[in-house]
Amino acid sequence: MIYLTVLLFIKEGKERVFNEYESLVLPIINNYNGKLIYRIRPTQDSFINSEEALPYEIHFISFNTNEDFRNFVNDDKRKHFVDLKEDSIKSTFIIKGEKL
Repeated sequence: MIYLTVLLFIKEGKERVFNEYESLVLPIINNYNGKLIYRIRPTQDSFINSEEALPYEIHFISFNTNEDFRNFVNDDKRKHFVDLKEDSIKSTFIIKGEKL
């Protein structure tokens, strides 16, 4: 089992486009033995300290294997929505880990 923590930074004013992208892409995770464990939209008050820009959303996702994750990333349906992704997401930061 692998775990991914994904920090998503979106372009200013692109919340609607981002939400449309997420509504189309997140369900695809289930096709690859994945699970969206948490989807968090923190507020400014949620942060005690920060040295960089704050993420718009934080996702905590699991996949059974690295191959499942790679297959999700390479999914043709997911790639079909790349324009929405590029229009709305400024950057992502992904941390990969294992349960200890």
